[in-house]
Amino acid sequence: MTAATHSTLFPQVPDVPDSADAVLEGLDPEQREVATALRGPVCVLAGAGTGKTRAITHRIAYGVRAGILQPASVLAVTFTNRAAGEMRGRLRQLGAQGVQARTFHSAALRQLQYFWPKAVGGSLPRLVDRKIQLVADAAAGLGTRLDRGELRDVTAEIEWCKVTQTIPADYPYAAAKAGREAPRDPTEIAHLYAAYEDLKRDRAVIDFEDVLLLTVAILQDRQDIAEQIRAQYQHFVVDEYQDVSPLQQRLLELWLGDRDDLCVVGDASQTIYSFTGATPDHLLDFRTRHPGATVVKLVRDYRSTPQVVRLANGLLAQAHGRAADHRLELVSQRPLGPDPVYTEYTDEPAEAEGAARRIRELIDAGVPAAEIAVLFRTNSQSETYEQALADAGVPYQLRGAERFFDRPEVRKAGLALRGAARFGGNDSLLDDVVDLPSQVRAVLSGEGWTTRPPAGSGAVRERWESLAALVNLAQDLAAARPGATLADFVAELDERAGAQHAPTVQGVTLASLHAAKGLEWDVVFLVGVAEGMLPITYARTDEQIEEERRLLYVGVTRARERLHLSWSLSRSPGGRHSRRPSRFLDGLRPGTTPTVGRGAGAAGGVAGGVERGIRGSGTPVVPRRTQRTPARCRVCGRTLTDAGEMKLMRCEDCPSDMDEGLYERLREWRAVQAADSGQPDFCVFTDRTLMAIAEARPDSAAELSRIPGVLSRKLRSYGADVLAICAGQELHGEIGGD
Repeated sequence: MTAATHSTLFPQVPDVPDSADAVLEGLDPEQREVATALRGPVCVLAGAGTGKTRAITHRIAYGVRAGILQPASVLAVTFTNRAAGEMRGRLRQLGAQGVQARTFHSAALRQLQYFWPKAVGGSLPRLVDRKIQLVADAAAGLGTRLDRGELRDVTAEIEWCKVTQTIPADYPYAAAKAGREAPRDPTEIAHLYAAYEDLKRDRAVIDFEDVLLLTVAILQDRQDIAEQIRAQYQHFVVDEYQDVSPLQQRLLELWLGDRDDLCVVGDASQTIYSFTGATPDHLLDFRTRHPGATVVKLVRDYRSTPQVVRLANGLLAQAHGRAADHRLELVSQRPLGPDPVYTEYTDEPAEAEGAARRIRELIDAGVPAAEIAVLFRTNSQSETYEQALADAGVPYQLRGAERFFDRPEVRKAGLALRGAARFGGNDSLLDDVVDLPSQVRAVLSGEGWTTRPPAGSGAVRERWESLAALVNLAQDLAAARPGATLADFVAELDERAGAQHAPTVQGVTLASLHAAKGLEWDVVFLVGVAEGMLPITYARTDEQIEEERRLLYVGVTRARERLHLSWSLSRSPGGRHSRRPSRFLDGLRPGTTPTVGRGAGAAGGVAGGVERGIRGSGTPVVPRRTQRTPARCRVCGRTLTDAGEMKLMRCEDCPSDMDEGLYERLREWRAVQAADSGQPDFCVFTDRTLMAIAEARPDSAAELSRIPGVLSRKLRSYGADVLAICAGQELHGEIGGD
């Protein structure tokens, strides 16, 4: 684990600062200005990597240690449980215990649970984890049939309505005004939204957005409750303020009342969640609403090398719109590093193989796998990279997949560690084992952890990686807090589980650009940086195009030292080379000029099947040719180029010999697997893959592995079940079992 990663998990502060002034040591002038601005409205405009979390945690700690702020009167709000957990950890290290650091929803839910009996009576209705089934039931009640894609899109529209405080009857007008492309007729969505709300009332449940809506309603209707909360919290800090929705802003205003002890932190250039209702307007209008506000800009970038920062600044320099007018010009504080590498490939599989090959070389050269990330625009791109990394023997983890603390092996390990901590020194397993890391290793060895990782990258390797993450966490805790006990470690795990603040898993991270927000790695591979993907095809308006540019900016600024950007000329092997690099790179990569207007940039590519790399200095990378056998239809023999047809190994309109009964049994099995792991169905197998299995009816692992979409990892995890179902065997307790 690198020092950067360690400092993220456990900030390296040897001892709690012995005075308020000591809290300010090590801050740069701008960070110090933030930390000492403790009264009145404060607006911190903080660029990527400029130490904003450091500045605001030191601000809170300085105020507490100086006796200006009472810990229990401070509420720090951010947008993810991980960020809130990290903030609480830093505040503890600075001697500012007792400060509340929560997400908007967590803070609101806590207040709602406390005041509901007084404001409404009875107990708070049950909170549903996933609203998509309720939406499906509401649609069925109206006689409306929605496929899975439409169901997901309608659910997203309902969520948007709620965070923008749009009632069902107003949806058609509000959607048109916001320029949203409704997945169904807007009037029909309004009816679905109303039916969904009625169904929730009938079933006495609430959803995630209701937590904020109901808290707002109570604070608006009950002045006595509002005053009670305002008496408790007198000073507010809001991180990632550019992502605040109208509903969250309204809640913040009700918390504040007529006071102005508010500090907001944000960067309009990192606004990438407008589809959820987030808007940077609250950040950009802050000085208008608070004319006397203290404004501090943080532009010293401590994360990325000058080469990475130069590219990031170049992206924003070509931007347009209100957010671009307020962009921050970053100044790198790090030594020079390598230039960004731009690489063009013939097709997507070749691009994935090229990235996997370079990652393998980096790991072999000593770069930790956990310090490497592959970032893409859409989750559908993940599968190709999973396959390529597995083939290269590279361990990986999917960001946004099953939660770390929900994994069976982690839950089981937690029970074992808790039991060992309860026994204390009376556990024979821990005889003669003194230090914390050795104790954790001894306990986890009984759960299957070994000092050497297993071969391959399937389920066995994934379980080992989970346990290894716990071992690494114990080492970090012991380094940060010498003398920490096993009981301390269990307490740390409990706190992290509550905040979903997972330790670092020692594998390459695969993540969408949206999921990568707030994270950083030594090496970042930005893949699929092509027209149609960045910007995405359905981004048509100027505002949508600019948000896509900001999304690429967020991706670029995740890299500390090395940055690789790549694209492919076609989707499939043998396909027409119709793609071109993203217009956002025009004028920034060697040999190109800036795009005029919104037109797509020049392809700048090469014909033929050769991978071409261009370093930022213009030095060519030695080309390597990838030979791939064209995929052909097993019915008519035509060369296949469409990814869906390649998965089925036949043309879409060629006759199918699919076993319909087998296909339905596979779908039922998949639903159980997805529910057990808390993932969407397609994360187990896509519909196309199940159709291909039902057509091929494999009777061996070798035959199953030849079906596109059956990755080696999935073969290990699910192969036995799938082959049993294909053989007509009953899976007891899974499908049709007792």
